[in-house]
Amino acid sequence: MKKWMTVLGTAAAMTAAAGLYVSNRVLYMKKKDEQLIYKREVDAKRLDIEAYEQLPKEEVWIQSPFGYRLKAVFATPYPGRPYVIFCHGVTENKTNSIKYMNLFINRGFNGIIYDHRRHGESEGVTTSYGHYEKYDLQAVVNELIRREGEHVSFGIHGESMGAATLLLYAGTIEDRASFYVADCPFSDFKEQMTHQMKREIKIAPRFLIHLAEWMVARRDRFRLSEISPLQAVENIKKPILFIHSEEDEFILPDMTKELFHRKKGPKELYLAPEGGHAQSFNENPQQYEQVIDHFLKHFDLQ
Repeated sequence: MKKWMTVLGTAAAMTAAAGLYVSNRVLYMKKKDEQLIYKREVDAKRLDIEAYEQLPKEEVWIQSPFGYRLKAVFATPYPGRPYVIFCHGVTENKTNSIKYMNLFINRGFNGIIYDHRRHGESEGVTTSYGHYEKYDLQAVVNELIRREGEHVSFGIHGESMGAATLLLYAGTIEDRASFYVADCPFSDFKEQMTHQMKREIKIAPRFLIHLAEWMVARRDRFRLSEISPLQAVENIKKPILFIHSEEDEFILPDMTKELFHRKKGPKELYLAPEGGHAQSFNENPQQYEQVIDHFLKHFDLQ
């Protein structure tokens, strides 16, 4: 009997340790060094420091509905014109969004870049891959409306987790923007987690996924199964431009193709021929801009 109790106790301890490890990987994914992000963008000439400093802009703290503060920058070179809000990916920060903001500023839009919870200068303890972030995005939208009025026009651009966040926001909270650009989103977080496990350890035991969901729910009060842009996208009426690199092995382009086919109404799809994850613009800048121009013109969004 004592032997069986020892075996059961050891199994329980190993299960708890595995659950803690996997849930830590989910909630506290290691972020990139902020100085390295800055240097990367400057060295690649995607960030012109002098041009950015000359932009008329204001740094703003926005209160999240969950009690922490989000750091945002409102750039307004064209007072009275529409805005685009930019959502960066996991491990990145708002510096990575500047290149996308410049693209839209060159087309007559104002821009808002901000750090997701637990990233950059924003507060917050965990990352939830769009679950809590979608409400933070709503807080950014509300601040824009508070400043510019109910009739302000804006779009939302997101990369990777930021793209998933905007789809969850638009499909489950409010379809408030005039348009959306979803660059390399995942379609379902549990499917993405399974894919990553197979990449890292060659297998993805179902019990580990269930264990991770249980532990995350206990520790941070959300379920991985709730993070499903694929379910949310069916509710979005406004135009969406889906973008993905065909060479992406981190989030497979099939996920964006699935989202595109599930979306009803106005939509476009661009599959970049070169580049890994979140590299569609970096590796195909001219085509990326042409696709943006076609999308804005096609749906009369400027």
